Amino acid sequence: MNTKRLVLISLLVLGALILSACSGSRTVSNNWHGLAADAEHAYVASGSHVYAVDLKNGNEVWRYPAEADTKLMFYANPVLTADGQLLIGSAGTAHPFVSLNPATGKENWAESFTKGKGAWLASPLVVNDTIYAPNTDGFVYILDMQGREAADPIEVGGALWSAPVTDGNLIYIASLDHHLHIIDPASGTSSVSIDLGGAAPSSPVVADGGVYVGSFASTIELIQANGSHEVIAKTENWIWGSPVLDGETLYYADLNGKVFSLNTADGSQNWEAAQSDAVVAGLLVTADQIYVVTEAGNLVALDRDGGSLWEKTVGGKLYSAPVISGELILVAPYQAEFTLVAYDAEGKQAWTFIPEK
Repeated sequence: MNTKRLVLISLLVLGALILSACSGSRTVSNNWHGLAADAEHAYVASGSHVYAVDLKNGNEVWRYPAEADTKLMFYANPVLTADGQLLIGSAGTAHPFVSLNPATGKENWAESFTKGKGAWLASPLVVNDTIYAPNTDGFVYILDMQGREAADPIEVGGALWSAPVTDGNLIYIASLDHHLHIIDPASGTSSVSIDLGGAAPSSPVVADGGVYVGSFASTIELIQANGSHEVIAKTENWIWGSPVLDGETLYYADLNGKVFSLNTADGSQNWEAAQSDAVVAGLLVTADQIYVVTEAGNLVALDRDGGSLWEKTVGGKLYSAPVISGELILVAPYQAEFTLVAYDAEGKQAWTFIPEK
């Protein structure tokens, strides 16, 4: 199987879906889904709506907007803020960046932010009372918590598909322009850009003194705050999803379907676990298990030593990382009969969510 070719074809299809929305002729819902959750609800970005789903039974609580708008399309993982907002932007021909009330789905801001020139495919980063929102136009827009522009946007370059991360001082953002960009919030500039040798469609993960990032160069790099960097691991195929750091162990996967565990203290590989198909999405790591979703539509649970515990056929294709809330593992498949499905830690299905027409 040529996994690079398959994923490239998938990207072309997804790109075509974005372009098809430009015609305004129909509601487009056939796209990868964004996913977030709190203790009560899952929030799913799917096509022309964002849905809140009751975690107890899988029932719809609300949808935004109430009526489908062919100019809107939602891909990014919604972001819940400490002050009770749900942030997300549209990737359609109309691309407002909005704040919703998680309980009701009503808009919080008097006006949505509309100065972004491209699509909102990335989730924003919230630091204290400031929102950093990356756009595919290559800019990071800086807003206050009321949706007003707080500072001039920062030009990074390349299409920005992934959420920035922060170490508390600097902001790190990966780009499809093959670079990891380091932003100094104090000066509002992108001071350092590191060439990764390949596109980086997913977020880095914060480490002590820097970040780890994977890319289409089939490498994991450790990048320090001062811009120094080194390759710490190589794979046989592209790394699409974000790595996960748990203590001194880094977990990541590649498009060959291999899941890796790396000891960051000495750089040695703990283990690798081969899956039956490409792994595009990031991993979910819990206290006892590692959850993997494959492009072919399977949810796999591994133990912390890489051993297989169980595998479930979800259906469709899985491009979004699973999310945990309480006892539930949430998975949002693309091109499936349902938009969201919940499993328990033993792999028993709790419910599925299919939006009403």
